[in-house]
Amino acid sequence: MLNLPEKIALPLKTDEQGNIRVSGTRVTLDSILRFYLQGSTPEELHEGFPTVPITDIYIIIAYYLANQGDIDRWLQVREIEAERSRSEWEARYTPEQKARAEYFRKLLASGDSYGCL
Repeated sequence: MLNLPEKIALPLKTDEQGNIRVSGTRVTLDSILRFYLQGSTPEELHEGFPTVPITDIYIIIAYYLANQGDIDRWLQVREIEAERSRSEWEARYTPEQKARAEYFRKLLASGDSYGCL
């Protein structure tokens, strides 16, 4: 007879800064989920994050699917916080840094990668 576990441990831990990371790695939950929501398969996620066991990726996706509403709201808050932080950093840029950032934004928007090294 197969002994089935009552529960499967969620391979996630919150670090000192409040980021949720996959246990034993520096990979964040939002990194895994952003790529998953953009269409990456668990196997592609494992290729992109080789330190994360494929079984952990499947557990994280199952957790997301079972708690999608709450996690989607959490991801929205994280995006707002990231944008606020990015804006604060950019406000301190020198004129040269601002020009460089604008150059790369335009380059990304145009799809032209020839200007990059």
